[in-house]
Amino acid sequence: MPENTRVASISIVVENPGCVAEINDILHAYSEFIIGRMGIPYRQKNISIISVVVDAEMDIINQVSGRLGRLSGATVKTACSKK
Repeated sequence: MPENTRVASISIVVENPGCVAEINDILHAYSEFIIGRMGIPYRQKNISIISVVVDAEMDIINQVSGRLGRLSGATVKTACSKK
Protein backbone atom coordinates (compact mmCIF):
# COMPACT_ATOMS: atom_id res chain seq x y z
CA MET A 1 0.00 0.00 0.00
CA PRO A 2 1.47 3.40 -0.96
CA GLU A 3 2.33 5.75 1.91
CA ASN A 4 0.11 8.57 0.64
CA THR A 5 -3.19 6.79 1.27
CA ARG A 6 -5.96 8.06 3.51
CA VAL A 7 -8.76 6.36 5.34
CA ALA A 8 -12.20 7.60 4.34
CA SER A 9 -15.77 6.86 5.31
CA ILE A 10 -18.24 7.02 2.43
CA SER A 11 -21.87 7.25 3.52
CA ILE A 12 -24.58 6.44 1.00
CA VAL A 13 -28.27 7.12 1.62
CA VAL A 14 -30.28 5.05 -0.84
CA GLU A 15 -33.74 6.45 -1.52
CA ASN A 16 -34.35 4.47 -4.72
CA PRO A 17 -33.75 0.71 -4.35
CA GLY A 18 -33.39 0.55 -8.14
CA CYS A 19 -29.85 1.94 -7.91
CA VAL A 20 -28.54 -0.71 -5.48
CA ALA A 21 -27.20 -2.95 -8.28
CA GLU A 22 -25.20 0.00 -9.66
CA ILE A 23 -23.88 0.81 -6.16
CA ASN A 24 -22.75 -2.80 -5.74
CA ASP A 25 -21.07 -2.77 -9.16
CA ILE A 26 -19.13 0.39 -8.30
CA LEU A 27 -18.09 -0.92 -4.89
CA HIS A 28 -17.01 -4.22 -6.43
CA ALA A 29 -14.80 -2.34 -8.92
CA TYR A 30 -12.96 -0.73 -5.98
CA SER A 31 -13.10 -3.72 -3.61
CA GLU A 32 -9.31 -3.85 -3.20
CA PHE A 33 -9.50 -0.54 -1.29
CA ILE A 34 -12.48 -1.39 0.94
CA ILE A 35 -11.70 -2.10 4.59
CA GLY A 36 -15.31 -2.73 5.59
CA ARG A 37 -18.91 -2.15 4.63
CA MET A 38 -22.18 -2.03 6.56
CA GLY A 39 -25.71 -1.71 5.23
CA ILE A 40 -28.71 -0.73 7.32
CA PRO A 41 -32.24 -0.90 5.96
CA TYR A 42 -34.57 1.66 7.54
CA ARG A 43 -37.96 0.28 6.62
CA GLN A 44 -40.00 2.99 8.35
CA LYS A 45 -38.62 5.56 5.90
CA ASN A 46 -38.18 3.12 2.98
CA ILE A 47 -34.48 3.97 2.65
CA SER A 48 -31.18 2.20 3.25
CA ILE A 49 -27.90 3.54 4.57
CA ILE A 50 -24.61 2.04 3.41
CA SER A 51 -21.35 2.94 5.13
CA VAL A 52 -18.11 2.02 3.38
CA VAL A 53 -14.62 2.52 4.83
CA VAL A 54 -11.74 2.65 2.37
CA ASP A 55 -7.96 3.05 2.50
CA ALA A 56 -6.79 4.58 -0.77
CA GLU A 57 -5.09 7.53 -2.44
CA MET A 58 -7.24 10.65 -2.67
CA ASP A 59 -7.79 10.31 -6.41
CA ILE A 60 -9.28 6.83 -5.88
CA ILE A 61 -11.49 8.07 -3.02
CA ASN A 62 -12.68 10.91 -5.24
CA GLN A 63 -13.39 8.49 -8.10
CA VAL A 64 -15.51 6.21 -5.93
CA SER A 65 -17.39 9.10 -4.31
CA GLY A 66 -17.93 10.80 -7.67
CA ARG A 67 -19.28 7.70 -9.39
CA LEU A 68 -21.61 6.96 -6.47
CA GLY A 69 -22.70 10.60 -6.21
CA ARG A 70 -23.80 10.67 -9.85
CA LEU A 71 -26.35 7.90 -9.30
CA SER A 72 -29.96 8.97 -9.30
CA GLY A 73 -31.63 7.89 -6.07
CA ALA A 74 -28.55 8.00 -3.83
CA THR A 75 -26.97 10.76 -1.74
CA VAL A 76 -23.26 10.40 -0.95
CA LYS A 77 -21.01 12.15 1.59
CA THR A 78 -17.35 11.40 2.26
CA ALA A 79 -15.15 12.14 5.27
CA CYS A 80 -11.38 11.62 5.01
CA SER A 81 -8.59 11.32 7.53
CA LYS A 82 -6.01 14.10 7.52
CA LYS A 83 -3.13 11.69 7.04
